[in-house]
Amino acid sequence: MKLKVFNIFIFCLIMTKTLAQAQLSGIIISKKDSLPLQGCTIYVTKGAQSTTSDEQGKFVIPTISLGNHTVHISHPDFKSYQHSFKADGQPVILKVELHNRENDLQEVTVTEKQSDFGYTRMRGVENMGIYEGKKTEVILPDKLVANLATNNARQVYARVPGLNIYENDGAGLQLSIGGRGLDPNRSSNFNVRQNGYDISADALGYPESYYTPPIESVGRIQIIRGAASLQYGTQFGGLLNFVMKKPVENRKMELVVRQSSGSFGFYNSFTSASGTVGKLSYYTFVQYKRGDGWRSNSHFNNVTVFSNVNYKISEKTKVGIDITHMNYLAQQPGGQSDDMFKTNPRQSNRERNWFKVNWNMLALNFDHKFNSMNEFNLRLFGLSAFRYSLGFRPNRVATVDDNSERDLIKGNFTNWGAEARYLKRHYIGKMQSVLLVGSRYYHGFNHSLQGAGSNGKDANFNFADADKLVTYDYRFPNRNVSVFAENVLYVNDLFSVTPGVRFEYINTIADGYYGNISRDLAGNIINISKTDEYRTNGRQFVIAGLGLSYKPAPYLDMYGNISQNYRSITFSDMRISNPSSVIDPNMKDEKGHSLDIGIRSYQTSLYNFDVSGFYLNYNNRIGEVQFYDESNRVLRKRGNVGRAVIMGLESYGEADFLRLLMPKTNFSGVLFTNIAVIHSTYKESEIVGVKGKQVEFVPKFNIKSGVRFGYKNLKASFQYTHLSDQFTEATNAVDGGVTGVVGLIPSYTIMDASISYEFKKLRFEGSVNNLANSMYFTRRATGYPGPGILPSDGRGFYLTVQVKI
Repeated sequence: MKLKVFNIFIFCLIMTKTLAQAQLSGIIISKKDSLPLQGCTIYVTKGAQSTTSDEQGKFVIPTISLGNHTVHISHPDFKSYQHSFKADGQPVILKVELHNRENDLQEVTVTEKQSDFGYTRMRGVENMGIYEGKKTEVILPDKLVANLATNNARQVYARVPGLNIYENDGAGLQLSIGGRGLDPNRSSNFNVRQNGYDISADALGYPESYYTPPIESVGRIQIIRGAASLQYGTQFGGLLNFVMKKPVENRKMELVVRQSSGSFGFYNSFTSASGTVGKLSYYTFVQYKRGDGWRSNSHFNNVTVFSNVNYKISEKTKVGIDITHMNYLAQQPGGQSDDMFKTNPRQSNRERNWFKVNWNMLALNFDHKFNSMNEFNLRLFGLSAFRYSLGFRPNRVATVDDNSERDLIKGNFTNWGAEARYLKRHYIGKMQSVLLVGSRYYHGFNHSLQGAGSNGKDANFNFADADKLVTYDYRFPNRNVSVFAENVLYVNDLFSVTPGVRFEYINTIADGYYGNISRDLAGNIINISKTDEYRTNGRQFVIAGLGLSYKPAPYLDMYGNISQNYRSITFSDMRISNPSSVIDPNMKDEKGHSLDIGIRSYQTSLYNFDVSGFYLNYNNRIGEVQFYDESNRVLRKRGNVGRAVIMGLESYGEADFLRLLMPKTNFSGVLFTNIAVIHSTYKESEIVGVKGKQVEFVPKFNIKSGVRFGYKNLKASFQYTHLSDQFTEATNAVDGGVTGVVGLIPSYTIMDASISYEFKKLRFEGSVNNLANSMYFTRRATGYPGPGILPSDGRGFYLTVQVKI
């Protein structure tokens, strides 16, 4: 009897507890089109319970206590929503309509649709990153009508304002972009990543990118400037991140085969496979590329292989692995003097110069979602790579090759690192805020050697005598530890503030020797000298930034941000062996700050614009100036040139004018204009002849414009590019002399045309690059692959056939 009474008592307690709770459920849709909204955050203040909406916009919080509650619903692209209710034991069912930040404008319907323009921007909070109030650009390669087979940077990055692009590589093997006065060489002033992890040789000590993913394999290219760089590093340029294509979700396998051929012996084969099998998903590709080049002695072979495999452990946890291999061998035609370029830009007097790259990367990715308010990401990444250059490269670029021993430079890189991020959504009062904190550890090692190579013509990357003729042998260890934090504070639905801070510890070491080989007139060695050297440079500092965003209308965003920037001296700045250049041993790190302020539209399917002004203060800017040594030879000295100020206006606008005029038409006519007007000057300098001069690599006018017409599956585009004059060194020297290394880069105008057509599983693409066959150059190389002027390609024709199975 007592047992029965006890059981009844326990049963009553359980029933009382159950009856004292209620269930909250509902569906969330868009007010504009009544479509369900996935990924909304639903948060009940009392009890701190939360969840997210599924693909049907539905959500369930199974148990909430009785009494008064307030539910908060938020989504990055929609206005926040709050609702107060009383739970009395009965199920609470909500149907919520969220208002987006866009509205209907008379005859124009603005919708939340992915851009058909090939250009968009990051959302305020996206993929474990905060971008509210920041200047961001996102390129969607699949939406472009461009020559993707050659990685044609002039077309791919045409909609990003202010970029300066080196175009000496017609095959697209390396990407070299800069902006706002930053040296474009191998994109070394950007933090370059693939799927969020570093791909450069050494992020701080040698931040040059010898590997560039094939654009055919890239889903999105993210360019993040200004204060957003605090999340990724200290660079003045910001972040350049290649997001590879995602696995196909609804098929076990999708096969894409692309075959391209074109002028100058160009051939490109690209094959990818993608799919999802249960909890496992994958994307992989193989690319082979070859060509003879526009100039003689420009042959190349390239192979790139990539695999991404993901496994979904649970609804909250997934892991992934990326494996990348790339290698290429390229014959380098060498540089030209101004006179050589004027006589014949296609000529080459170097047939024994070669360049070889082998790049191997491994990355592990772990994502865990504790709940709708807390997420964690961990990336582990490593690099094992080398770059070898071999050639005859005297200061006088017109000198005939005497078939002597060639200069051989070897760089070996073994790096690894880890980066962890934690993102927390929380409430301050009635408004949701987002906190991002993270840390990073980077371990780099670079072994650099230079000496006499063989005297043959082949690509023999062995030293003639490793014991005697290696005159430069250095090891460059590098350690970097950083911690960062940013927080989006939504004051209301219209205004947000995003402060950020980053701590950095950097330690770079140079340990090795440099030497010199003296020869008699017959070329015989008469003396070999070597000098041991050990240098270390450790420093730590804190930089900060602040972003602001104000949305005065549903379709407008006024933004501004200010950020401190920093760039450490590289291994090349610590010690270099170049016959025409010397290094200032007292060189200091570069410091400064950047400011952006602008207004932009939200992405729509009919129009898009972003107009902004920027101010960049560059202290201790590292550059090169000409001087005469004791033998009256013209040399270049690399060191801190002075304080540079760069300011300007960057504007981008794009609209489908045919659909604006005729909303129901099947035709599309998109016109875009990208204009950057920039003023630059050296405000302070201890070097004679520099103060008041224009900063290097800053054309006053940088214009890219074009039009794209489309009808159903047929699309065609035309692009116009114009850059005004720019200088290559701080004294604004105009004549390149016998070396061709410094001097003016004259203004140039280029036109490109492309067409594509899709028919069922087939797609045909055609391009004509440099339509008017302009003779121009964008780069004067100070060393390899020059020195001297590196002419850009003339007119070329390309055709691609794609099959998707």
